[in-house]
Amino acid sequence: MLASLVAKRLARANIHYGWVVAAVAFLTMLATSGAVGLPGALILPLAKEFGWDVSGISSALAVRLILFGLMGPFAAALIERYGVRTVVLTAVALIATGLLGATVMTELWQLVMLWGIVVGIGTGLTALVLGAIVSSRWFTRHRGLVLGMMTASASTGQLVFLPLAAWLVEHVSWRTALLPSIAGLGLVALLVWLFMRDRPADVGLLPFGETESSAPTAPAKSAIAAALGAFREGSRSATFWILAATFFICGLSTNGLIQTHFIPLCADFGMPPVQAASALAMMGAFDIVGTILSGWLSDRFDNRWLLFWYYGLRGLSLIYLPSSSFTIYGLSLFALFYGLDWIATVPPTVKLVAASFGREKAGLIFGWVFAAHQVGAAVAAFGAGFTRTEFSTYLPAFYTAGTACLVAALLAISIRRGQRTGSPDIRPATA
Repeated sequence: MLASLVAKRLARANIHYGWVVAAVAFLTMLATSGAVGLPGALILPLAKEFGWDVSGISSALAVRLILFGLMGPFAAALIERYGVRTVVLTAVALIATGLLGATVMTELWQLVMLWGIVVGIGTGLTALVLGAIVSSRWFTRHRGLVLGMMTASASTGQLVFLPLAAWLVEHVSWRTALLPSIAGLGLVALLVWLFMRDRPADVGLLPFGETESSAPTAPAKSAIAAALGAFREGSRSATFWILAATFFICGLSTNGLIQTHFIPLCADFGMPPVQAASALAMMGAFDIVGTILSGWLSDRFDNRWLLFWYYGLRGLSLIYLPSSSFTIYGLSLFALFYGLDWIATVPPTVKLVAASFGREKAGLIFGWVFAAHQVGAAVAAFGAGFTRTEFSTYLPAFYTAGTACLVAALLAISIRRGQRTGSPDIRPATA
């Protein structure tokens, strides 16, 4: 098999095959995150062509965000049973189908079905849970750094696809704007088929940084039973509920608000869509740096205090945004502070989950924490659209999200060091 041959060649050069798997996971999450971010550039053209109001379009996007999150724990269980490659290829096929189907839709219910349900399920299967599983299975040393790099792919996808989509919307059509993302999904499917493997043992290796084998056996439970069992275990822990609450606020202040409504918000203040998409891409560029740095920091410092600073800075930046000048220069300060910690919260959150519940359960438990993230995102996606439709302004949504982030900062440091869930103490882990 090609993967085994590549693994042997790399081993002779003292390079672990886990880096190849991490790279493929990075590109997978990049392509799927590009599909998640596209609607931010399409709200206004959809409203113009079909006469749908922002609230109606936002309801479809809220469905997508809810399914994107709720699929997380079941995605982890499906990956445990059927393997990473099978689940990812299924997900990519669903996303591509949803995007292609949207090019011939004429009714709002079709938007809900295609972008809400089909794309929501597909992207949910390849969400942050994929990064958590790959980093936990393939790496012991540098696990936080690897997770940070893969998590950064979400902002990288936005950086790559969104400005191009906005340009295509303005100069060609919104349907054409879908094509680069579809092409990216096709390329990712090929790479996953050729190089993705489930565990280091599949290519005769141990996780990077380990010297003794501890490969788990295939789970006997069904995917649904495994996911629900993980929820029951997690729900007995105060740490689980605190992390779920902070991640709810994380979703409320990122995917659902900025990623979905930032371009229409800028349009309200007279900024053209392409410039707004460029500002959003600038945040993505800062987030690449911030998330990778966060992964590095999570290997070395108390993850609770990292979350405190991330949420605190994000909250202050959201409160500042409405009073900024909506030009590409006036938004630079916001892009800097907001961008640096857009999804920098993920590495310390995953590390806290893994420290509390163990490596093999980390994906399943984090799946439920991530579900809370996407419920928060859905609340913001619909809520911001509702305030825009009913009150002709987005400002209440942004002030609410900023205040919620300050609450999340306080919740993060309320996690008690040494609090137990029947597994190791919560403390900064060395990778």
